[in-house]
Amino acid sequence: MEYFTEQGATHREAIERVRAKYGDAAQILTQRVVRTGGILGFFAREGVELTGYIRQEAAKETANRKLDLEEEKRRLLASIQDRTLQEVLSEVRELKRAVETYRPPESEPDHPNLKALDDLLLLNEFTEPYRKEILDRVRAEFTLDALEDWDSLQDAVLEWIGRDISIAQSPSTPGTRVFVLVGPTGVGKTTTIAKLAAIHKIGIGGLPPRDVRMITIDSYRIGAKQQIETYGDIMGVPTSCVETAEDLAKTIALYRDVDLILVDTIGKSPREAIKLAEMKQILDACGPRAEVHLAMAATTKATDMEEILRQFEPFGYHAVVVTKLDETNRLGNVISVLSQRRKPVSYLTDGQKVPQDIQPAAVPRFLLGLEGFKLDRERIEERFGPRRETRAEGRR
Repeated sequence: MEYFTEQGATHREAIERVRAKYGDAAQILTQRVVRTGGILGFFAREGVELTGYIRQEAAKETANRKLDLEEEKRRLLASIQDRTLQEVLSEVRELKRAVETYRPPESEPDHPNLKALDDLLLLNEFTEPYRKEILDRVRAEFTLDALEDWDSLQDAVLEWIGRDISIAQSPSTPGTRVFVLVGPTGVGKTTTIAKLAAIHKIGIGGLPPRDVRMITIDSYRIGAKQQIETYGDIMGVPTSCVETAEDLAKTIALYRDVDLILVDTIGKSPREAIKLAEMKQILDACGPRAEVHLAMAATTKATDMEEILRQFEPFGYHAVVVTKLDETNRLGNVISVLSQRRKPVSYLTDGQKVPQDIQPAAVPRFLLGLEGFKLDRERIEERFGPRRETRAEGRR
């Protein structure tokens, strides 16, 4: 079997290259986003890379057809001496017409349950590349008879989706843990930092109580400093505000004996590359052991998520904190993008209450939020572990 790999600036361009080289015999297996160009990690452009194989039956039929046409051409040329020029031109025209009008046989229509499955994935706002990947896998692994079992089909797809969700593991290195939260404006970074401070300070959800400090470098947004200081006063967590890399390094050194330092940052648009670079220079003072997490709202559309992930890549973020789950019933966009970009999830937030509305990321929380699927909570939690709650007792 012959395999191929082709790249293009867009999905359409990559497909056109595949079709131009291999025709309709080409079968796409996988698609992934690749990054090229850029300066010092910024301004890199995304491209699409497709891999696949040449379907033997279609390739063989096309090849046989071409061989027949070539044989016809050879016989025609061999008989030129015995025919008139007009007859030769007529047969050449017929041959050209046959080549131009030839179309390979169309594939059989999909099973109805494949269409129903695609509708379910679309309902949950999974991206087109992710849906295609799931459907191609179903075609490869399910027989026509197996496709008749709708419940088994859903169960298998839920299993695949669950395996695609990566959960970040907390580092076990000794010493002070420095947790930095970056992200675009308006995703709830400051509130998330306060929630994290609360659950670690108090020891909610089975966590041991920790000695916690908060630092903010957001001195530009109106009320930002007052907001985090208010949270600190209520929780009894000392809070500092810094503006330069030197001040940040000194403050972290001052807190070297505590268990956890949480660093809140300035909200930046992913299009503000220069300002992002300036903020990264400040955050470098946190040291190489600092964990950088990227906050991203679940309500963000998939294309914008991809842009945010790409533009914050130079920060070397450890994982993604998905916020505002309470503001959407569709999680396919989050699952699709994070799966295709291979990014793990560390925490989930679904409200404004401190410290209730936060929990460590867990696969069941994503799967049980999917619309339209036949969901077996007990089976999902048996496969992927129970939902880990850090909420106040009695809240669900």
